[in-house]
Amino acid sequence: MTAQTRRTARRRTRGGALLLLSLLLVGSATLRLGVQAGPALAKELAGHAGTAVEPAQHAVSGAPTGSDLQALLDAFQAREKTLRTRELQVEDRMRALEIADAAIEAKLAELVAAEERLSTTLAMAEGASEGDLAQLTSLYEKMKPKDAAALFEEMDPQFAAGFLSRMRPEIAAGVMAGLSPKAAYTISVVLAGRNAMVPKE
Repeated sequence: MTAQTRRTARRRTRGGALLLLSLLLVGSATLRLGVQAGPALAKELAGHAGTAVEPAQHAVSGAPTGSDLQALLDAFQAREKTLRTRELQVEDRMRALEIADAAIEAKLAELVAAEERLSTTLAMAEGASEGDLAQLTSLYEKMKPKDAAALFEEMDPQFAAGFLSRMRPEIAAGVMAGLSPKAAYTISVVLAGRNAMVPKE
């Protein structure tokens, strides 16, 4: 016999021995179970024979009773009432928000209208002011330079510089010539300061 055939023969005998041993263990367990469990099962069945109806009653008692159903129904109705109350509160809040929104829209429209009226009034005031300044400038230009110089001598230098800057250059030069040196210098400084603040390109 070769080594390989010897190994195969050993495996076969091992496998057969293990199978036989397993069958004996299972048979022994079955006999023990049958011998010891038989009397215990008979005793248990005898004890429950008198109360055979009891499991059926337990099965039925697991079902909800009328009082359980009523309590459940009451709980659902209370929950529904709570939900309705909340729904009504939400609807009231929505209505209040709609009313507030409409009031805000109305106030906003009033503010826009007031702003437009104010813009119109300011434009009219600026136009009137510009018209008044143009009229006064024209009046000063028509005066004799000597009389205009006496008037400009008494004016605030800022105010006088404003009128002189609006006059035609030849008339403004005549008025400046009639001013005292101090007044002419002050007005010149104001005019130069205004021109210095003008943005240059």
